[in-house]
Amino acid sequence: AKMPLISLPKEVAVGTAMLGVAFATGMLAGKQRPPAHGDVKAAPSSGIIGKNSPIRQYILDHSLREHPILKKLRLLTADHPWGRMMVSCEQAQLMANLVKLIKAKKVIEIGVFTGYNALNMALALPDNGRVIACDINEDYAKIGKPLWKEAGVEHKIDLRIKPAIQTLDELLANGEAETFDFAFIDADKESYNEYYEKCLHLIKKGGIIAIDNVFWNGRVLKPRKDDLAAQSIHRLNEKLLRDARVNISMLPIGDGVTLAFKL
Repeated sequence: AKMPLISLPKEVAVGTAMLGVAFATGMLAGKQRPPAHGDVKAAPSSGIIGKNSPIRQYILDHSLREHPILKKLRLLTADHPWGRMMVSCEQAQLMANLVKLIKAKKVIEIGVFTGYNALNMALALPDNGRVIACDINEDYAKIGKPLWKEAGVEHKIDLRIKPAIQTLDELLANGEAETFDFAFIDADKESYNEYYEKCLHLIKKGGIIAIDNVFWNGRVLKPRKDDLAAQSIHRLNEKLLRDARVNISMLPIGDGVTLAFKL
């Protein structure tokens, strides 16, 4: 029998109406897109270990230490049609631990959705830390914003609603190259290489770039000619293997995440 990981409690059921309204606004470049028409598999929903796997449940039961407001936002997002775009909670916890490990103060997030991971990283940052959170859909972020405030970290999250490339170029133009400690890339896959290159300029030596969805539900194994997302991710995966500017680890967590450590 399948083991349910989470259920939506009555107290947050009303919030799903907000999510439905937000979804109606659609998605553009700079964030993950919904599946192309007729391709229901375009947004992967599970990784190596399926969401209903007893092993994944064991992982959560024996390692997840989730802040109560993070849990609240996760539950609020759970029933959304594209709620599967949210980073897995165990992966988010790893990101927060890395942020703490390297004593990060400045973080970039490309792809915010409802703001679970932005909240997660803000909680891990010191009071003077900041997350530059890049997305093009403010309606989704509005779902998480009240919880950022409730958690007392709203002042650490600088939400930039515009194409992420534009925000990254502005940071570079403002002289912020090599001043960031950590970057998390989880937006439209066709732009992954460009996001990676710009983040590499913005990150300090010793900083970390985390790249999500590097398995793309297994479709990187044999990308179809019409699957631009799988092709883009596969090309970047091959490039990272040979990129002498970084050390890398590709981890089978969520839908696959590669950690690139800038040398």
